[in-house]
Amino acid sequence: MRDQRTRILAHLRLLRESKPKHFWGTTAVAATSLFSMVAAFAVAPSTAQIQASQQLVTEALVLPQIQPYRDASSVFIREERVQRGDSIASLLARMGVDDDEILQFLRQERRAKPFFQQLRPGKWITAKTDANGTLVSLVFPLNAEDKAIVVERREGKLDVSEQTLQLETRVSMKSGEVHSSLFAAMDEAGLPDNVAVQLTEIFGSEIDFHRDLRRGDKFSVVFETIYHQGQPLRAGRVLAAEFVNHGETHRAAYFAPEDGKGSYYTPDGRSLKKAFLRSPLEVSRISSGFAMRLHPIMQDWRAHKGVDYAAPTGTRVKATADGVVDFVGRQNGYGNIIVLRHRDKYTTHYGHLSGFGPGMSKGTQVRQGDVIGYVGMTGWATGPHLHYEFRIDNVHQNPLSNALPIDVPLTASQIAQFKRRVDPLLARIDLVKSDVVAQLD
Repeated sequence: MRDQRTRILAHLRLLRESKPKHFWGTTAVAATSLFSMVAAFAVAPSTAQIQASQQLVTEALVLPQIQPYRDASSVFIREERVQRGDSIASLLARMGVDDDEILQFLRQERRAKPFFQQLRPGKWITAKTDANGTLVSLVFPLNAEDKAIVVERREGKLDVSEQTLQLETRVSMKSGEVHSSLFAAMDEAGLPDNVAVQLTEIFGSEIDFHRDLRRGDKFSVVFETIYHQGQPLRAGRVLAAEFVNHGETHRAAYFAPEDGKGSYYTPDGRSLKKAFLRSPLEVSRISSGFAMRLHPIMQDWRAHKGVDYAAPTGTRVKATADGVVDFVGRQNGYGNIIVLRHRDKYTTHYGHLSGFGPGMSKGTQVRQGDVIGYVGMTGWATGPHLHYEFRIDNVHQNPLSNALPIDVPLTASQIAQFKRRVDPLLARIDLVKSDVVAQLD
């Protein structure tokens, strides 16, 4: 501070000697500056003074009591997934339903039987309750249907009805590898059995899933998933798929022409749908092929003019092609048998059935894949199986090796439409494959 005042006074002295006219104006400014510094220096309190004036004050604060908000008109929504070992009572308790009346109502109401008959692990149940846990509504989706059983409280009374679900369709993608069986690989990839069944139908004319499946076979699938209130309900149609069997790649995509029914085609537009399926069963085991064999009952060597598929009693038997029922009933060693006629010269025969499909009678029109009967062991049979024959002009043919006629191909104009719709789906196959490879790397 002192050094600064000395410099200011020296500057004034120099100014008075060199420029007398400016001296007095500058002197006034300098004086003001010096006074300000002195004044500021004088009024600033010292650290000791500040510490002496400080005082610590401690005061207890009383917090207001917080009351929980309760509104009898509030509605709470809870979704729960059915777990293994769940009962209706345990499920309702986990959903916060504190209502003895609802459980008694479900047990007594005939229309509410699906709550007990279709309680399966993985199903999503939705409940609405009021603030006291009293049930407002309960939504229970039905198996294999786009409907639900809905229990609602109306004017103080419980009521049950069947309602159509509001569904949303999304596109899903999955890949996997076969280690033991196709269904086991599907489970490991998180795919439902419905997708596995569709794959066997899509590629059934090119791959014999009974004999040709190999360890290390790979598959990639783009398919629809049906959602209800944000939760997956079931798998829908397969839109595109790739199956690598024994190193050979097979690809297919779904396409429905504007003037025709939908089917699956190769990327170049060739129909994968044959006029005949190789097998009338989804998954089974061939117990006897088309060859000479020792007859299991007659105990003599004779030609076996069909293929036997071993499968549990009640397994669904499907028509291998569009046709008309030519015979339905019992016939000698065949037991219960259905004969279908296709395009005049072709017939297929399904023997040893435990029963027939609904509406099966002579003259009934059937479509490829329709359920026409169920595996059994009627007639000359030592165990449950399906005896299947494929004949041309009533001459027995080997259905596993005979060249099967193909479906009607696409026209030139349909091919252009097909490429526009299918190329994006096949691009998704490449995407899910590259994602799996990246994860492995």
